Amino acid sequence: MTETSNTTAIPDLRLLELLSQTFPSVGTASTEIINLEAILSLPKGTEHFIADIHGEHEAFRHILKNASGNIKRKVKEIYATSLREEDIRALCTLIYYPERKLEYIKAAEKDMENFYHITLHQLIRVLQSVTSKYTRSKVRKSLPKEFAYIIEELLHELPSDDDKQAYFSRIIETIISTGRADAFIIAMCNVIQRLSIDQLHILGDVYDRGPGAHIVMDTLCAYDRFDMQWGNHDALWIGAAAGNDCCIANVLRVSLRYANLTTLEDGYGINMLPLATFSMDAYADDPCTAFMPKIPKDCTDPASMNMDEKTRRLIAQMHKAIAVIQFKLEGAMIDKYPRWNMENRKSLHRIDFEKGIYTDPDTGKQHPMNDMRFPTVDPADPYRLTQAERDLVDKLHHSFAVSDKLKRHVKCMFTHGCMYTVCNSNLLFHASMPLNADGSLREVEIAPGRRYSGRELLHQTGMLMRSAFNDDSSPEEKQYAVDYYWYLWCGPESPLFDKSKMATFERYFLEDKETHVEEKGWYYKLRDDESVIDMILDAFGVEGEHRHIINGHVPVRINRGETPVRANGKLMIIDGGFAKAYHHTTGIAGYTLVYHSRGFELVQHEPFSSEEEAVRCGTDIIGRKIIVELSSHRMRVRDTDKGRELSVQIEELRHLLYAYRHGLLKERTR
Repeated sequence: MTETSNTTAIPDLRLLELLSQTFPSVGTASTEIINLEAILSLPKGTEHFIADIHGEHEAFRHILKNASGNIKRKVKEIYATSLREEDIRALCTLIYYPERKLEYIKAAEKDMENFYHITLHQLIRVLQSVTSKYTRSKVRKSLPKEFAYIIEELLHELPSDDDKQAYFSRIIETIISTGRADAFIIAMCNVIQRLSIDQLHILGDVYDRGPGAHIVMDTLCAYDRFDMQWGNHDALWIGAAAGNDCCIANVLRVSLRYANLTTLEDGYGINMLPLATFSMDAYADDPCTAFMPKIPKDCTDPASMNMDEKTRRLIAQMHKAIAVIQFKLEGAMIDKYPRWNMENRKSLHRIDFEKGIYTDPDTGKQHPMNDMRFPTVDPADPYRLTQAERDLVDKLHHSFAVSDKLKRHVKCMFTHGCMYTVCNSNLLFHASMPLNADGSLREVEIAPGRRYSGRELLHQTGMLMRSAFNDDSSPEEKQYAVDYYWYLWCGPESPLFDKSKMATFERYFLEDKETHVEEKGWYYKLRDDESVIDMILDAFGVEGEHRHIINGHVPVRINRGETPVRANGKLMIIDGGFAKAYHHTTGIAGYTLVYHSRGFELVQHEPFSSEEEAVRCGTDIIGRKIIVELSSHRMRVRDTDKGRELSVQIEELRHLLYAYRHGLLKERTR
């Protein structure tokens, strides 16, 4: 710091000289201060939080298009007294799916010119409402270049102004007469969608179960205002992309369990033919009963999922084949890292192949096996891969390694993602914070001699995950990072899992439900305690009168009386079960959390049928909104993290003004 003659402290002059290159005069610095001060007074932008999408791309994209009901709310506010409910629904559907809805309208509407006149005026009013909390500069950056000037003119001119009435009307008429109405409507609708969400937070688990994880990732990679906190399923896929064969086997097994070959084959070009060929040969006489693909409870006809009996049987054979290979690969990984303390997850050598009995490593209790068909397992050396299995693993490894789209999506996850984020007094992470029984932060060893807890644990875990893809990592560090992805998926102290075990083997081969229990870590047992949540928030430096932890990972079972809001409102769990496989368990079809300038709203969604039905019938998936927390005053940009950054910039600019006016720096001439 430098002291001036009147004792006003200003930053180091070297810093101000750098700032002066952007703001070379009193005039430019003053103008920027005025601009930033004005921004601080705008209402806070709307944040959306979504967790556990699990490949349900249509529901996810619909939520982005309707902004969790925020667009419909604005339309109703504007037109509640002038439009019927069916007309409001039709206008909203047009905003969500403009191209497809226009096709339906053209097929039924007799007077398209009248439709265009009415609709363009309606959309302009909606867009004016949506853009009211943004600066003109920010709005301008969101406009398509082709129509940017025209949209700006329409946004900032009122047709009720007599002096501008003819000007406004002429713009609309010319848009229609030049045949550009469709393109203009589509552009307007896309801008409304884009500006209805200021910041999108993805709290992990884009992958598995549903058929369109690759489509979700395509959507996100083209979305410029999102962050992501990695989930266990995301880590599994990143590990597969990194070349971890245990992760590859698990990715394939989970995909086959839910008959989800679309993401693998169509999405990432993974060649499943070698696995199919191997499975039909090795398990030709095996009914593979326990490995039949899971079908949603509300689906009574497997054929409706484009699966005949022959296809289901082939999927079951592939499912069992990769599961057995997984158990072998995991056995080798456990032997490689004894300090991970996962010896109890080695299962094949605990089978008595003569008696058909499995001995539980934790209890010593013996359980009858429900399936003893293991044609590729040598009881004398059960974890050894056959030559055919080894060749198959090599082919699958190569298929993942050469998938360019998977590489692009992993890069996107690293660019926008991390293990945790703190944003506007909210701590976001996917699953768990490892704790001791007394509620204190648990130290976890992520590498030899490297033990961390809390914030540092998540930070160092994220750094280790990145080192698997960094060229400057040593070969040893890189290999360990690749291997560690499997521990993140199922390790007992992994913050992405945090359970005693992943009972994969037991669920397939043992009938006794007690063996299926995966005991949750202390975070899950103590997270209703407000003092524990406060301790975690303190450890991460989260400040503010209204601060929260926001999680996903564990579905909230509304039909069992569970609630997403806990710990006196300081913890919000927003996994309501997007995946169709969870709908019967949770009783709903997912949550999104909306944080706007007046507070938090939790939006509960109904099952989403299809985009086709949404366009044709105007159906939506908003069930009901739960007011979680309302602010006593409307939040402004100055109340946010961004506002604090802008306030620092304003202070620096004021110091620059002082330096100019007191001769410490000379103004620059251009």
